[in-house]
Amino acid sequence: MGKVAAKIKVMPNSPEIDLDALQERLESTLPEGAKINGVEREEVAFGLVALYPTVIVPDGAGGTEAVEEGFSDVEGVESVGVENVGRI
Repeated sequence: MGKVAAKIKVMPNSPEIDLDALQERLESTLPEGAKINGVEREEVAFGLVALYPTVIVPDGAGGTEAVEEGFSDVEGVESVGVENVGRI
């Protein structure tokens, strides 16, 4: 079975959010078999910085849905959206 890499945009709900702590909380919500393979940060506006973790999930695991749901439930997250998906 192959794997899928997905770049996911995670918007914090405030510019005051500790991005390192938020990243740790995101990692703790990953379903079994999924892992984060790097995180980019991009300033959006007015001091707000979006996180772009690249998540690797098994191909047969139902895609990125479980990851997106987990990230959405993390304290401090305003929105979650898949930016790019591809097989590896």
